Amino acid sequence: MFAALAAAKQGHSVILLEQNEKLGKKLFITGKGRCNITNAGEIDNLFGNVVTNPKFLYSAFYGYDNFRVIDFFESHGVKTKIERGNRVFPISDHSSDVIFALEKALKQAKVEIKLRQKTERIFVNHGRAEGVVLSDGRTIPGDAVIIATGGFSYQSTGSKGDGYKFAEEMGHTLTPRYPSLVPMNAREEYVSELQGLSLKNVEITVKDKNKILFQDFGKMLFTHFGVSGPLVLSASSQVGKALFQRELSMYIDLKPALSQEQLDKRLLREFESGKNKQLKNVLTNLLPAKMRSLIPFVSGVSQEKKVNEITKEERGDIIRALKEFPLTLTSLRDFNEAIITKGGVCVKEINPSTMESKIVPGVYFAGEVLDVDALTGGDNLPIAWATGYFVGINGESKIKLI
Repeated sequence: MFAALAAAKQGHSVILLEQNEKLGKKLFITGKGRCNITNAGEIDNLFGNVVTNPKFLYSAFYGYDNFRVIDFFESHGVKTKIERGNRVFPISDHSSDVIFALEKALKQAKVEIKLRQKTERIFVNHGRAEGVVLSDGRTIPGDAVIIATGGFSYQSTGSKGDGYKFAEEMGHTLTPRYPSLVPMNAREEYVSELQGLSLKNVEITVKDKNKILFQDFGKMLFTHFGVSGPLVLSASSQVGKALFQRELSMYIDLKPALSQEQLDKRLLREFESGKNKQLKNVLTNLLPAKMRSLIPFVSGVSQEKKVNEITKEERGDIIRALKEFPLTLTSLRDFNEAIITKGGVCVKEINPSTMESKIVPGVYFAGEVLDVDALTGGDNLPIAWATGYFVGINGESKIKLI
């Protein structure tokens, strides 16, 4: 939609082909239905949050940065607000307002919208794209084609990897694709006991043997299968490739604000105030209810043991359990639970100044179909807006958007 608008404003004749019965089905569910439009942080932070191929996006981000995105929606009637982490949402908290603004702008720009039109392949003649072939066999001619099909994630919205197929058929290289910004499965049986428990202000560390792959601070959630929440989703974008090859170790620091020495002093105060109590009854002030029996289990110290009988070594074991609560990550959840797809069309085969294919002239790529991705928190839609706009202003006279 954004590419179509940009192209139309350049004076081009634009046809937008949409296989669904309406526009913006994936946009409708972003941000849990609220649509996290962009991030209001400085552009350096935006680049810092791009996980894969940030340098490729240099021209696109500077050509259409996050503040221009905000200005666009504000000028089209979508008032915005900035929440924690500089995340930008519509004041209404309705993604439908974002879609409506785009639809209205498309109509004003006289973009021809064709719904329920599934593209089968790109029509290439003498090495150049000259239109598209629809699933019913019809060919729609054009001087240029923009592939903006998204990835594999949320396949119920129609994102089934068509863009990857089109690219591969034209000779493009595809990097391996993985679910990203996705929950992860864990092996330990005690995970199911923690289902529904949300932890704030914790630090997680994911390791491949002794090598740290991810470490950050924030909020996470236990599920019946493993772990989720913002912190875990961000971790998945960094560790997913390794997790496809082997299991990884994850450690949760439940008290990251306290050093081991400070936590030891805190534990001693709790023990002193409940000298004759059992360990499970002294942990009340330190842990949520669901974790009070698990810390003794992980530490190897009986929860029935009276605190005045706990040795210094056992206290050390309890502290380690609090600072390094262990989980074994076994796999990522699938694409239907993934916010984005990691991997895609190799950017070495795309001109970063125009987003045009270096292999087939007249073909342009925008958004998630490319091998670019970012962390959660309003950093992925800016890639869509920026690359879409950039493609739109660089296309030729008649553009087909897929």
